[in-house]
Amino acid sequence: MYNKGLLIVLSGPSGVGKGTVCKELMKKYDYKVSISATTRSPREGEVDGVNYYFLDKDTFKSKIENNEFLEYAEVYGNYYGTLKSQVEEELSRGNNIILEIDIQGSMQVQSVFENAVYIFLLPPSINELKSRILKRGSETESSFNLRFSSVSEELKCMVNYDYAVINDDVEGAVEKINGIIRTEMSRISRMNLEKFIGGYIF
Repeated sequence: MYNKGLLIVLSGPSGVGKGTVCKELMKKYDYKVSISATTRSPREGEVDGVNYYFLDKDTFKSKIENNEFLEYAEVYGNYYGTLKSQVEEELSRGNNIILEIDIQGSMQVQSVFENAVYIFLLPPSINELKSRILKRGSETESSFNLRFSSVSEELKCMVNYDYAVINDDVEGAVEKINGIIRTEMSRISRMNLEKFIGGYIF
């Protein structure tokens, strides 16, 4: 019935819970999550092609020059990016694929991929967001201040998204996002109408 799968771009401020929500969507529903490419070294237990596609910097830069990324960024000396080929392969198979990326990456994707579904994940409140980041226990005072100083600017980017979901409860957020995806799959513009209508002709 459908031409191909949906690309769902999920982003929001750091600490809002994107990773947790994505894991639950994968566990409960039949969605794929895009695997990023990176130039950083694998951590203990990480597997190439499962956690990340691990590339050396020369290979990564070559792919940048060849326009092979939907989005990419340099973070603390390492590159991270989403390979077009990986996303397009999953979509062509009819799989719905979730791209969990930061807001900067989402803006890059929006400039080249119009037919995606863009969802902005929000915290219940600014104080709750602060609490979640601090609970990680991995932030120094300076890194916390740097990370949090950008939140107000990130929230302004919400106007560029199709939907906003408040992550006050993971299960509730998962159900809302699943509902959005199901609704988008029912759009006539996404259907193979010739095949669909043909099924009703006797």
